[in-house]
Amino acid sequence: MSRPLVPGLVAEGEADEGFLGVVISRQLRELTWMSPYAVDVEATEVVSCDREHMVTALEELAADCHLLFTHDDLRERGKVGGKADGVRYHSHYLVPVIGLGDTEAWLLADRGVWAGLEGSELGLLPARPRDVERITDPAGILAATVPRRGKPIRDYFEYIGRNIDLAILAQVPAYADWVAETRNALKGLGYL
Repeated sequence: MSRPLVPGLVAEGEADEGFLGVVISRQLRELTWMSPYAVDVEATEVVSCDREHMVTALEELAADCHLLFTHDDLRERGKVGGKADGVRYHSHYLVPVIGLGDTEAWLLADRGVWAGLEGSELGLLPARPRDVERITDPAGILAATVPRRGKPIRDYFEYIGRNIDLAILAQVPAYADWVAETRNALKGLGYL
């Protein structure tokens, strides 16, 4: 019998929903692959909201999810309880909340996934995945990178999320830190 694992994401925009929702589930499957238990990682439950409604969104997700993900700026303002760094716990459900930080540049880490999209402009992408953290305008670079097919940029988010190489993404220091925090939370929940 397998243990279910339902991740939740408080999304701040379209990139969160299309890209992060997919990447979170993929990374959790990767992390739980060596679990002593069969773990059934379900699709990420996503709630989109503005910053004013984050706590409500977290509480809504906490009722159905085992692990929650949000951006660090919410924690820095002290609206989510817990210690000053690392995994937080939210509400009386004691669901771990893991900060994602600034994730917009993560879409740009894998040149190969963009090269697979005919018409992509790779010239502005950094040579090394870790260098995406130095990009001052990730939205601008993303807009310049996507193929010119008359589709909005958001139409590429899910494709990139499904096809980005997680090993390449792990070369981005902030992503590697997020994976380490997530691994620790899974250990604390008894999945690893």
